[in-house]
Amino acid sequence: MISLHGLTKVFPGGVRALDGIELTIADGEFFALLGPSGCGKTTLLRTIAGLETPTAGSVRIDGRDATALPPGDRDVAMVFQDYAIFPHMDVTANIAYPLRIKKVPRAQRTAKAAEVAARLSLTALLHRRPGELSGGQQQRVALARAIACHPAAFLFDEPLSNLDARLRLEARTFLKRLQRELAVTTVFVTHDQAEALALADRIAVMSQGRMIQIGTPADIFHRPGTTFVASFIGSTPMNLLPADVTPAALHVAGAAFPVPPGLAPGDHITYGVRPEYMHLSPTPRPDAFPGTVSVLENLGTHTLVTLETPETLIQLVVPEGDEPPTGTQAWAVPRRSLIYRGETLHASENHQSG
Repeated sequence: MISLHGLTKVFPGGVRALDGIELTIADGEFFALLGPSGCGKTTLLRTIAGLETPTAGSVRIDGRDATALPPGDRDVAMVFQDYAIFPHMDVTANIAYPLRIKKVPRAQRTAKAAEVAARLSLTALLHRRPGELSGGQQQRVALARAIACHPAAFLFDEPLSNLDARLRLEARTFLKRLQRELAVTTVFVTHDQAEALALADRIAVMSQGRMIQIGTPADIFHRPGTTFVASFIGSTPMNLLPADVTPAALHVAGAAFPVPPGLAPGDHITYGVRPEYMHLSPTPRPDAFPGTVSVLENLGTHTLVTLETPETLIQLVVPEGDEPPTGTQAWAVPRRSLIYRGETLHASENHQSG
């Protein structure tokens, strides 16, 4: 288990990279740190690893205070974005390097390297050097090196970002299966929300050194707690539309809905609906957003449709073959929506529209 209490990191010049982080990661959990560049997620990972010293707060690993421990005494293994494998060593020597540092006898560490390499399908590559390996193979060598020393936790700093799109998908599946087999606590830093949703047991969305929301992938996707999280999560961004509250209805981009409980005329409201949770109506209806089809984007089995309204642009996803021609009038009907008062989630609305 990894516990962080009041963790703060202020760099010279007053840059506050971490701002009072409170977090507990369970034993064996796959935990993702997600956020845009500069939000503090890599600094947090490096602080857990001991590569950065916190300005305030504490780090506890497996029940002991590790705040002042050097990296080598924390029993964690870190896999870096650029893999950081030694170019002058072959695969066997790279995998066995942590065991060499621990003064494990040569024969024992060579046998261990071969055992781990077999698990990651690297046996045929044991005598090659990194320059003779593909990006995916180098990534597996970095993973094998981390596994070889049986750490209490894995720390991954965007380890898939240097791979091409297809290889990233394969590596993602491989990484999740491997973590399940090893049952080792894993902290995974990424700016790719699809990776976080696919891999993690829980996700922390970070912004400006703070944790904005922590939850399961389903929680984060279906009930983002703030408009920041709502706009950041999802392969297609959530539509966030200004709304007006009147005594009679909630008015949004030409559509009208019942007023959710707890709202009053004059409240500052944002109406959120994911493109996946809308469908098209061929005829006008009061609970649909009217607009003109301006752009069609082929997503393979689905099409992303952009409706241009007098006030804004609204996007929705429709099945392949159901897309209307550009330039035609259409009405987008929401099936599930979120109501934000200010920047904070107020209510979730499930519409029963046909």
